[in-house]
Amino acid sequence: MENKPISKAVVKRLPRYYRYLGELMQEGVERISSNELSERMQVTASQIRQDLNNFGGFGQQGYGYNVSYLHGEIGKILGLDRQHNLIVIGAGNLGQAIANYANFERSGFFVKGMFDINPRLIGMTIRGIEVYSIEDLEEYIQKNQIEIAALTLPKLKAEAMAERLVQYGIKAIWNFAHTDLSVSKKVVVENVHLSESLMRLSYRMDHPVKKKN
Repeated sequence: MENKPISKAVVKRLPRYYRYLGELMQEGVERISSNELSERMQVTASQIRQDLNNFGGFGQQGYGYNVSYLHGEIGKILGLDRQHNLIVIGAGNLGQAIANYANFERSGFFVKGMFDINPRLIGMTIRGIEVYSIEDLEEYIQKNQIEIAALTLPKLKAEAMAERLVQYGIKAIWNFAHTDLSVSKKVVVENVHLSESLMRLSYRMDHPVKKKN
């Protein structure tokens, strides 16, 4: 397969394909056509075929897609066929919610530790995950093969912490701080703005899309 650039829109849809295919496997469905998948996902059949053709297609004319095979291949594309170790910076409510979400582990993402500056939080365990002092951060990353850091810090502290994480060898930052981080291009950043999701929801409530008959 050629190593060609994939659009952000396609990458954004890949986890949805993976989730829907996983649900089909649980239902015992062995194969599915692009039209049938389209009805479930509310994505056009042609869009599904175009998206999957970026990675080789995977389907057979007259047969459709083998659900289990396609689920596994998309998992490999998303890097879910290997374990990713991550840490959470900030052990407040949001950080604890991330640590408590066991479903991440089913996709290969394991929260190994949490870090905070609050002495009342240091030493606590959240679902068996210990909260460490931020002073131990560099040594912990190096000793535990940490790839990803989730940032649940206030906006003013996030940028400086992100720079530290880059220096310590972190490969990716999952950023929940209310700011778009600017770091080295060698480090992947996924900015998650919860308030923006609510704003989009509010807009859609006031501007409903008319469904086609």
